[in-house]
Amino acid sequence: MSKLTVLKYPDERLRTVAKPIDSVDDALRATIDDMFETMYESQGVGLAATQVDVHRRLFIADCSEDQNEALVFINPEITKAEGHFANEEGCLSFPGVYAKVERAERITVTATDRNGEQFNLDAEGLLAICIQHEIDHLNGKLFVDYLSPLKQSRIRKKLEKEQRMNEKVGAES
Repeated sequence: MSKLTVLKYPDERLRTVAKPIDSVDDALRATIDDMFETMYESQGVGLAATQVDVHRRLFIADCSEDQNEALVFINPEITKAEGHFANEEGCLSFPGVYAKVERAERITVTATDRNGEQFNLDAEGLLAICIQHEIDHLNGKLFVDYLSPLKQSRIRKKLEKEQRMNEKVGAES
């Protein structure tokens, strides 16, 4: 069972803009470990702290096949973005929802790691998409914000219906 609960759309807490992190300590590292456990159990490749109701500028990622390339990004900032391409994205806060989103093809990000060390990382492909997606979360922006109002409305209705069905099943149990 996951240590943390992933907020599901349309929960308004997903729109909270995360606050910068002043210091890296054992409590923050424990949150990071809990986030990795939650992300891996949910079969995700990235997880922003705002998705687990921790509104601080932190996200984790692991885009590797074997889930053995755990990356931690504290106070991340994209310093360079090049190219454009559209790719199908999903999100742990939007179960079963996928949509094409246009993003930069290559990026450079500056962040702090779990040991408090600053680093720069050049990324492309899935990792670049993941980093941009998770930074959007930290800014209170969701991947559906890139879609038309009609598609947003359909997704909201679908997820609200599923939530009602799950609550009904839970009440009957």
